[in-house]
Amino acid sequence: MSSLTDSVAVLKGVGEKRLTALNKLGIHTINDLLTYFPRRYDDLSLKDLGTAVDGQKVTVKGQVITTPTLNFFGRKKSRLSFRLKIDGNIYNVTFFNQPWLKKQLELEAEVIIFGTFNLNHNQIQGMKILNGDKSDTYDSIYPSNKEVKQNTIKQLIQLAFKQYENILVDIIPTSLRQKYRLESFHDTIKNIHFPSSPIAAKRAFRTAKFMEFFLFAMKIQLLKATHRQPDPKSKIIYDPKLIKSFTQQLPFALTQSQQKVMNEILTDLKNPIEMNRLLQGDVGSGKTVVAAIAILAAISSGRQAAIMAPTEILAEQHSNSFAKMFAGFDVNIALLTGATSALARRAMLPSIQSGEVNLIVGTHALFQDQVDYHNLGLAVIDEQHRFGVNQRQALRQKGTSTNMLAMTATPIPRTLAITMYGDMDVSVIDELPKGRKPIKTTWITSAKTESALRFVKKQLESGSQIYVVTPLIEESEAVDMKNALAIFERFKAIFEPQFTVGLLHGRMSNQEKDEAMTDFKENKFQVLVATTVIEVGVDVANANTMLIFDADHFGLAQLHQLRGRVGRGEKQSYCILIADPRNEIGKKRMKAVASSTDGFFLSQKDLELRGQGDITGLKQSGMPDFKVADPVGDLNILTVANQEAQSITVNSDWQKKPENVQLAKYLKYTQTITTD
Repeated sequence: MSSLTDSVAVLKGVGEKRLTALNKLGIHTINDLLTYFPRRYDDLSLKDLGTAVDGQKVTVKGQVITTPTLNFFGRKKSRLSFRLKIDGNIYNVTFFNQPWLKKQLELEAEVIIFGTFNLNHNQIQGMKILNGDKSDTYDSIYPSNKEVKQNTIKQLIQLAFKQYENILVDIIPTSLRQKYRLESFHDTIKNIHFPSSPIAAKRAFRTAKFMEFFLFAMKIQLLKATHRQPDPKSKIIYDPKLIKSFTQQLPFALTQSQQKVMNEILTDLKNPIEMNRLLQGDVGSGKTVVAAIAILAAISSGRQAAIMAPTEILAEQHSNSFAKMFAGFDVNIALLTGATSALARRAMLPSIQSGEVNLIVGTHALFQDQVDYHNLGLAVIDEQHRFGVNQRQALRQKGTSTNMLAMTATPIPRTLAITMYGDMDVSVIDELPKGRKPIKTTWITSAKTESALRFVKKQLESGSQIYVVTPLIEESEAVDMKNALAIFERFKAIFEPQFTVGLLHGRMSNQEKDEAMTDFKENKFQVLVATTVIEVGVDVANANTMLIFDADHFGLAQLHQLRGRVGRGEKQSYCILIADPRNEIGKKRMKAVASSTDGFFLSQKDLELRGQGDITGLKQSGMPDFKVADPVGDLNILTVANQEAQSITVNSDWQKKPENVQLAKYLKYTQTITTD
């Protein structure tokens, strides 16, 4: 019995060699082949060159009036040239690297050619010769490689559709297809591969995008359901009076946003379901205090809490911050990192195992085999996108029924929050503490660097400290960018001996990094020249100015993260971006970060301008790959698909509804999640 899960090897013409080549394109099954969609279409309808514009792709019909000449040059390169008479006008036609086409051309014969029109030279650069009886108006163009040519892919798709079209059943429930005017799966596949018009293709792609988002959202909702199975052991029965006492003794009042997020987390903790929450908060929004409240809640119930940071500097900073915050409370803190000495480690581990230590702060060292916890009730992951899924899970599994709170200061657009963290509940702190002065940001070109240095000197003379950030450590011949070592020497020449200049970069040992940061915190350095090592975990209240060289080589979210290292004291803070962007997108990015201090706005803008590829490394943290859907450009479809998936899975017996039977079968088959 035929099935869409059949190997493409069942198709005529697919032998072992071709099967291997198709596999390289991600085509293994008939379903893979039928959903291997075109990247564009060529309009093959005949064009009037009198109305064509320069550079336009055109299809023309004319008479060959000169004998085609074939010249070879370079290595395996060729040029096929002849003249074509079209409506009384003569045009030069050239085909590159397609020598076999000469056999299809005869003097005085009529021929149909598709290619690019060069208005200035009255020339057509040919792409293909079409059959005179060709009936297809729109030609699908597929991603291909040297081993699998366009025509091969087209022929195989035509063959597969002809053999399997009768079993193309609808996975999307009928009610949703009617509600959103979506096509059947059969018509979607047909009109994407063999469209009768651009409108037909557009309508089919709209359905394919919804289907892709909807099926992804269904998998996420079912995955979320598996995390939300009742588990009485995960329940944190905390002391509300202790929490109130803690918040009242803070030297500042919580913002409304912090209070809202705190209540969401505390509600999670007292429910008999493991918490799996992401806490987003812009730089300086006060996530650490909210985490402290969650930690104190866990400890007050007799459980342990652990917080894992990506760097030793940040872990040490958290340890010091929590020590101050929890002074007077029954919290016993241990700091465990790679830098912890063997002697200190041996003394610490029994205290963690016995429960005497109830808050463990550290790095990856927290989930090593030798570290045993007494009763870990809460795992907090700071800057969570710096850790892989397995690392986060490894810490969580150090306890039984452990609640997890992941935090990030990288503002994540709604687009990514839905796709990357659909299985997590999301809390957002979108309000800065009262009295916090916005950082004044300016973008200048490198020609104005001297004026920026004069400004820096004034800030130094007023007693402030300065960050100077550059993308490279050493000079590179391949990339024309400023580098930390050269700038370090330059700033020493300019500012010493009046002011001391320090250096911090990723190739330094952990001890050297810690020493450099300690010296800067203690004001032994007034200027710190650094790479993006300072992006996370550096908190020096006296540093009020940041100078960023080659700012256009950073993402907007990363620039915002860097900028957040200043503005932590009472003084007005400044960030000066020095950049010479080479295109309009680069200029728009610089203007965006200079005009806004809203990290969520900037991260969405970055996504729109740069695409979803590699925004602060988010791609490697689980951003799904969609074949046709674009989480940025198709955000409305994504949102609706996500809402519909939520509505369906609210009912635990949704699989039993007749219109959902095929959907349930599909989800079970994919084995991405278990629907049992």
